[in-house]
This record gives sequence, structure tokens and C-alpha cells, in this order.
Amino acid sequence: MKRRIPLRKRLLVRLLSVSALIAVCSVAATAWLAVTTTTSALKEEQGQDLAADNSILAELSGYAAEHPDWAGVQRTVRDLAARTGRRIALTTADRTFVADSAPRGTPLPPRPAATVDPLRTDTYTDTGAQLSGIDPRAVGPYRITTAEQKRLDALADRRKQCYERFGADTTVVRSPSGRPVLRSPGDSDSYVAEQCADGQLTMPVPTEERALTELSELARPCLKHAGMDLAGPLFLTFDPGNRDPLAGGYLISKYVKADSAKFEQAAQRCVLSARRAQLEPYVAPVAELFLGIGDQNPSRFDMSPANKAKVIGVAGLVLAVTVAAGAVVAVRLVRPLRALTEAAQQPPELHVRVPVTTRDETGILAEAFNDLTERRERLEAQRKAMVSDIAHELRSPLTNIRGWLEVVRDGVVDPDPALLASLHEESLVLQRIIDDLQDLAAADAGTLRLHREPLRAGDLLDQVAAAHRVAADAAGVALRTEADGTAWLEADPVRMRQALGNLVSNALRHTPADGTVTLAACRDGEEVVLTVTDTGAGIASEDLPHVFDRFWRAEKSRSRRTGGSGLGLPIVRHLVAAHGGTATAASEPDTGAVFTLRLPAAAPPADG
Repeated sequence: MKRRIPLRKRLLVRLLSVSALIAVCSVAATAWLAVTTTTSALKEEQGQDLAADNSILAELSGYAAEHPDWAGVQRTVRDLAARTGRRIALTTADRTFVADSAPRGTPLPPRPAATVDPLRTDTYTDTGAQLSGIDPRAVGPYRITTAEQKRLDALADRRKQCYERFGADTTVVRSPSGRPVLRSPGDSDSYVAEQCADGQLTMPVPTEERALTELSELARPCLKHAGMDLAGPLFLTFDPGNRDPLAGGYLISKYVKADSAKFEQAAQRCVLSARRAQLEPYVAPVAELFLGIGDQNPSRFDMSPANKAKVIGVAGLVLAVTVAAGAVVAVRLVRPLRALTEAAQQPPELHVRVPVTTRDETGILAEAFNDLTERRERLEAQRKAMVSDIAHELRSPLTNIRGWLEVVRDGVVDPDPALLASLHEESLVLQRIIDDLQDLAAADAGTLRLHREPLRAGDLLDQVAAAHRVAADAAGVALRTEADGTAWLEADPVRMRQALGNLVSNALRHTPADGTVTLAACRDGEEVVLTVTDTGAGIASEDLPHVFDRFWRAEKSRSRRTGGSGLGLPIVRHLVAAHGGTATAASEPDTGAVFTLRLPAAAPPADG
């Protein structure tokens, strides 16, 4: 009885529902992204929040100038983002994140807004501008000590008082290095400046002298390359016209040759390069600054009724097309699945196949289903045949034993030694069948135990030949062995004797009197080849593929007592496979048969 599937659980309904949901979501998301992206792009292109962007760059440049790395910048970035409402991200040149105010995984804007490099960009001297040069806040080894600062403060106060005595209004400001600098609102009278200037306030303190000495040594190779090879020490003095003597350029106080003015530009370039090299360990590495629209500045847009109608119309059209296409695809997908379902619900004994109408995944599934059905049908036929064969194998000896026991019980026949011997022989037939079935069951279950040991192939053949010598002589068949002394195996001797014994017994049954059965062993590369060859009637070509099948016989009318149980060759195949080898058979009618076992070779033992 077919089980009725609820409508909401049918594959077709679910596929259509998912398609419609995807269409609605994709249309809505596309419209929202288009509007928000356009609004954000227009907002940024119009230059909004330009002042905030400049202040962000200036503060981050100051952080880079005052810190040797970016280890603690995340808090500064977060505070700046909260204050300006902008998304702020710092990355290295290869886009590795240094700090970001947005959640992890938020994509970066397409291009960086600026490069944070205090050794090449000055955002401090002129507020709101980006000048070429070193940021004055990058002082490094020029930062003076507290004691030096106190002494310079006293000198600055004394000079300020001097200016005031002449009526000049001045102020004392603190440079980034800690040095006090006098500033006046306008140009001071030169006479006043000469009266108050004593030269002490602009003289470098010991900290600055050490830094200037280091700078001189860094600049000397470049100056020498430019043609200014100084014989004596190099002296660098502050530029008195600069707002911050330690932040701007330097003048070489000692003239180099008579035409030193010719090299002035090269000298300034050498000093600037040396100062950057000197300050590099004290500033943070170069970083790319990305700015975007933050959470505090959401994009707002209003749509006119006409635009709303267009969006709704396009969304409806896309939805209809998606649903129609999904319906067509769903029907084509569901039809073969229904056929598979109906075939699977049929009784197993019918072995129903399904038609293969496509070459896609569903068609492949249908082919796999048909293959599985065919294998199941073959296995069912083999199971029935095996049960019938086992019953037939057991019935004959049991019938004989039961018949003779009933005759003895009724007193018709006396239990003489010949009768007991016959009954014993029948019980041995039963025992052999049961043992064979047990070996096959163990092989099928993977529980067949092997006790491997080094084994010479020649010795193995001699043992098997000795065990079957009496049977061969009784049948008038010559039993020979041919072995290569270098062939060794790592195998279970009992199981290998059992496998070769089954082959020899089979060969003796099929070899007429005056025939020959030959056991041979040789080394073939990494394998040992064992063969059992007879001179019997051979096996027909159509029967060769079945010789290792269970209960199979080429002569169906042959006696099971003389012909065996039909399990010997299948046991041979399983025993050889357990040793990692293969078993094959070859034959032509009237020329005999050759059974070949190939097993992994082993090195002989050290004492062999």
C-alpha cells in the first residue's frame, strides 16, 4: 500500500517554495544594496565629513610618530570612530588588518583614503593639510629629559621677560620634543631681538647633541657620495627660520669647498634621508587608512511612487519567471524520483526496474538502482541454489545413515564391521561438508585466522604430495613435484596444505589412470607461483568462469561422494585471498587443467 505524502512535504511544493523565497530575497536584497550603495557612493564623492577625515589622519599620524608600533592603536581607532561616526580601518600594504572599528569580516572600501607615514607626510604643521616632510611629532632620540626641559624653561622665561621690557608680546610654546620655543604675534623689531638674544635657548642640550652626532654619522656616506668629503667632523646646526628647529631642515655649518652652494640641495637631501633612517625605529610602520560610512551615519533615502511601482513591477516579474522556471525544473526532477519510489515499494521478489530517461544525476541514480536490483536478483538466485545444494549435499549421507540404522534396529541386518565402516564413511562425508561450510563462513565473516611462518615452497609441495600419494597410487595416477629452491612464503602451512590438497584431490578425480598430476613452485619477481597441472579431460571454456563458485560442477550427474561437495575450489580461493594472493584456472578440453596460485614472496630466514 502506497503511503500518501502530505502536500507541504512533497518535493515539488518545497522546491517551488524555496525558489519563490530565494527570488523574493534576492530582489529585495538587490534593490536595497543598489540604493544604499549609490547613496553611500554619492555621499563620499561629494566630500562630506572631509574635516573629520583630516582630523582622523592627523591623530593617527601623531600616534604613529609617537609609538614604535601599532600595538595599542585599537582603542584610539575605536574612540575616533565613536567621535566622528566613521568606519576606520588600518591595514598593512598587503591588506593585513592592524585595527578596525567595524566588526570582524566587514569588507574594506575599494581604495585607501590615505597612507599613514609620519616620516614622509606632515599633518601637524598646517592643520587640515598634508605636507611633504617629516611629522614634527616624530622626535625619537631628540626628546629632552626633564632636567634639560627645566633649564630651557628658565632660559625661555628670561628671554620672554626681556622681550616684555621692550614692549614685545611673546608666548612660550612647547615643541613635541619638549623644548620651549618663543612665538611672537608679528615680526619682532630686529633691535629688540638682538638685545634679548643670548644664543643659549637655541643651543642643543646633551640629549640633542648625541642625536645630532648620530645623525651626522648617518649622513656622512651620502654626503661623501655627493662629492662633499669632509676631512674633519661634520657639524649640524638648527635652522633658525624654522618653526621647530628639531622638526625642520638642518644647515651644514662648515662650508664644503669653495662652491658649497652648488651642493646645498644634495646636502639637505642627505640629511633628510639620514634623519628618516634615524627616526624609523621610533615610529610605527607605514599603514593604509581606510575610511567608510559608520553606524552613526546610516544612509537614508526616499523613493517616489513611480520608482516604487517600478521596483514592485520588476520584483513581480522576476518572481513569476523564477516560479515558472522552478516549476518546470521541479517536475522534471520529481518524475524519475517518483518512478524510483514506486519501484522501491514493489515486493522484493518482483525485482522491478525503472526506465533510464536522462543522463544527469537522476539518470545515474536510476542506473544504480537497476544495477542493485540485478545484483539482488542474482544473489537471491545464488542463495536459493546454495540452500538447495546444501540440503542435497546433506540429504544423501543422512539418508544412507538413517536407512542403515533403521535396518539394523529392525534386525534385518547385523551391524557387522563392513556396515559400520560404511556408516563411518558417510559420517566423514557429512563432517567434510560441515567443515567446508564452516571455513567458508569464517572467510566471509573475515574471522579466518592465519598463523604465518617462513615456509619453503618445495617443502610445502612435498608434504601435500606425500599426503595424497596413497590416493594417487590407488587411482593409477603419477604424482610429481617440481620446486625452485629459492621460493619462500610467509604463510600458514596448515591452510596452504589445505588449499593445495583441495586442488590435488580435484585433479586426481579428473585424471584417468596412467595420467599425471604435477605440483610446481617457482619465484616470479615479488611473487611465488604454485601450479597444479593434470592430464585429465579439461574444463570447457564456458565453464571456466564458474569453477570457483560454490556447489558448481561441470558434470551435474556425477556422484557427490566421488565428486566432492563442490566447496573445495571456493575454499581455495578464500584461503589464497586471505594470504594476499590470487587463484586462477586455465584449461582446454582434452588437454587437462592448470590451477595457478600467486602469493607474495618472502625472504628466506637467516638460518635457511
